[in-house]
Amino acid sequence: MRVLIVGAGIGGLTAALSLHEAGIGALVVDSATRMRPLGVGINLLPHAVRELTELGLGDDLAGLGVQTGEMVHFDRHGGRIWGEPRGRALGYNWPQYSIHRGDLQMLLLDAVRARLGEGAVRTGTVFEGFEQDETCVRARLLDRASGTAETVTADALVGADGLRSAVRAQLNPAEPAPLWNGIRMWRGVTEGVPFLSGRTLAVAGTNSAAKMVVYPISARAERRGEALLNWVAEVNLAGEGMDVTPDWNRKGRLEDVLPHYADWTFDWLDIPAMLTATAEILEYPMVDRDPLGRWSSGRVTLLGDAAHPMYPIGSNGGSQAVLDGRVLAHELVQATNPVAGLLAYERERLETVNAIVLACRDMPADRILHAVAERAPDGFDTIEDVLTADELTTITGAYRRTSFSDVESLNARSSYSAR
Repeated sequence: MRVLIVGAGIGGLTAALSLHEAGIGALVVDSATRMRPLGVGINLLPHAVRELTELGLGDDLAGLGVQTGEMVHFDRHGGRIWGEPRGRALGYNWPQYSIHRGDLQMLLLDAVRARLGEGAVRTGTVFEGFEQDETCVRARLLDRASGTAETVTADALVGADGLRSAVRAQLNPAEPAPLWNGIRMWRGVTEGVPFLSGRTLAVAGTNSAAKMVVYPISARAERRGEALLNWVAEVNLAGEGMDVTPDWNRKGRLEDVLPHYADWTFDWLDIPAMLTATAEILEYPMVDRDPLGRWSSGRVTLLGDAAHPMYPIGSNGGSQAVLDGRVLAHELVQATNPVAGLLAYERERLETVNAIVLACRDMPADRILHAVAERAPDGFDTIEDVLTADELTTITGAYRRTSFSDVESLNARSSYSAR
């Protein structure tokens, strides 16, 4: 069996490694002319860390990322509302990592090339469409440098080409544009000093107005006693309309984001100073797509953001892409034919991930944080004066619903590596 994967992101590269481990050939193509460590930080849930560890990358992750110790919510004045441990401290057998997305992608890329060969990833290659019949799928590819077109034949085609997936577009030609929820995000990475526990994922404010998420992402910086801080600013601009194209590498401007946080100086972190010290700022609208009723058609399927783009809430985007890649290989190697394998992969993943997409649109935790801002606009002495015990419990339940409901089942589940 030979599988063609369109997209050399986290999901596509994980799929290639998993297919190779299962004895299935894989070729990855990507339109980028050169793979570079772009982007900012992401979180990898224990679910994804387990899968990458079983692919032999556990020590590399430990050397690159920071083991997330806790997630804590604050109001816009820096007052603590709620907190909970993460990773092993929550009972998982694997940690949660905060890591630079570019570092993770390069780690996966190097592993694919080392195990599958240098030619296993072809850059500067644009996917233009596919045809299929009962025996194979034929993909039309264009080399950007030479302008040469060719047709590549495979047993299965996987669209792992992100939010604006060309594979998804051919499968769903009438699908509307991505859906914006009114929030614009600015992102950046800044050298700084450790704050709070040194491994805290901090969330301040509310996305009904302005929210800031900050966490360290570099084990190298941590070993030096420093911190490489990843930050995400979320500002509700629903009344202005979406005039920003969804492009993860779109440049943003300090003067656009700083005014929303000009007086957010906490005793544990100076937000304006952190923003001002950032060399490169990226801008992105918070968008997703309505869940699909199916990902697969014959020998073609979708994976990662191409299958289920979601709001970056609950640390699920990259983690679910990793799980997709692992399950895809697990089902293909057991199936009697590629079509059956893709359908089994879809049955295993679609309903679960679609539920996460919808849950991220309506997080009860966001409503509680908004309630804090309304009831105590100038801050509070103790959160119990503002929220009831049930309301505080609601925040925990929200994250259980999207990300952390299965400690025992994950720890006990057999490996996807088993053939």
